[in-house]
Amino acid sequence: MAHVTAAERRPQLINAAIDLMSREGVAAGSTRAIAGELGVSQATVHYTFGTKEDLYRAVMDQITDELTARVERAAPEGAGFAETIAALAGELWRTMLEPATNHQLLTELTMFALRTPRLTEARQEHYRRVIEVTAQLVAAAAARTGHELAQPAATVARFFLAGFDGLTMQRLCLPDEDAERVGLQALVSATVALAGGRLELADVPTD
Repeated sequence: MAHVTAAERRPQLINAAIDLMSREGVAAGSTRAIAGELGVSQATVHYTFGTKEDLYRAVMDQITDELTARVERAAPEGAGFAETIAALAGELWRTMLEPATNHQLLTELTMFALRTPRLTEARQEHYRRVIEVTAQLVAAAAARTGHELAQPAATVARFFLAGFDGLTMQRLCLPDEDAERVGLQALVSATVALAGGRLELADVPTD
């Protein structure tokens, strides 16, 4: 049997963990179960990642990278700042609605980490990165459109994420498409206003 290096095995195990936990939940994601998902020994997981927590962190990073890349591609060419933010928010919301993006799993992992002391550092690093990436998207939109931000990009990012996280929990716990659409539009309008712009509620593309 050909030897598989840790570098080659790493993405395989991450994808196996994502597939397993997307189907059965985070609690089912033991190293033994993840190894079984891929058909390798449990020792392979520990050799590649060290600990389950390191694997979970890698899973969170990969999902975040994929979501960020998709949202970045949604930025419309030639659009103004408000329209760009609306398009980015609309695309992010679509990733939350589509099971294949694993957005729900990312939310579940974050909540699971709140009760797992060994994941405290991973959770904090992950959310710092989420804020940083969102701030970068806001700053890039402002630079591309020539918009002068009224608040630091990080402040705008934190405000938007606070509202978006709330809408995400509402969607997962008590779905209401009409209320969610209005809520997202209001959040984007408020975010743009905080950044020094204006936006009508109907301008957020969510379909």
